[in-house]
Amino acid sequence: MELKDCRVIITGGASGLGEATVRKIAGCGGKVLIADLAEDRGSHLVKELGGNVHFLKTDVTKEEDVQRAVAFASEQFGSLNTAVNCAGIGIAAKLLGRKGVHTLDMFQKVIMINLVGTFNVIRLAAEQMAKNGPNDQGERGVIINTASVAAFEGQIGQAAYSASKGGVVAMTLPIARELAGYGIRVMTIAPGLFNTPMFDSLPDEARDSLGKMVPFPSRLGYPEEYARLAESILVNPMLNGETIRLDGGIRMQPK
Repeated sequence: MELKDCRVIITGGASGLGEATVRKIAGCGGKVLIADLAEDRGSHLVKELGGNVHFLKTDVTKEEDVQRAVAFASEQFGSLNTAVNCAGIGIAAKLLGRKGVHTLDMFQKVIMINLVGTFNVIRLAAEQMAKNGPNDQGERGVIINTASVAAFEGQIGQAAYSASKGGVVAMTLPIARELAGYGIRVMTIAPGLFNTPMFDSLPDEARDSLGKMVPFPSRLGYPEEYARLAESILVNPMLNGETIRLDGGIRMQPK
């Protein structure tokens, strides 16, 4: 899948990893729908990046929102052949914390957005992609999900986040196996510590300290590096059914 041929929905595309991927694909001539709840930021990107980029306010946990996004992209672009799932939230809460037991509502919210929301987009995007004619590689679509190194080395306080991202990793292969018959590839990226809005509230010293935990390069990852890996996945048809860590070699400690 060449980037210029991408007709893509990017959830969480108004900031962070999603925004970098929007910029990468749109900059190479692809057509992009930003599906996000952040209207101001999404609209700003549309104005900045031009006519190949559109925005639609979308809650990935709602079936009707994602159906509308898929229909909108298909109508605007003539087809939908790519989906990149970057929408997600992160929380930190101990099971038995000083303020009491971990709330069930908080756990359910993280699972709903990070895992159920990702699945919701996968299933509805795949339904549309299956209608495409194949390219010269027999490919009808590519789906890229976002997990986290927390799926493998969750820290204390990350039970909900790790469970949600572990679920994304676990469903990658079975979905890829099923969709192989339709010529649709499914991959997942598991980033380590990246300089995204999640760290905006931290002072520079704290961000630098986190970056030094990474073996090499000893810094936080740049969102553009996520976008570059997404590009590699899109253009390489042999990448399928796998989760790729993008983490500078870090292995997270218990806390």
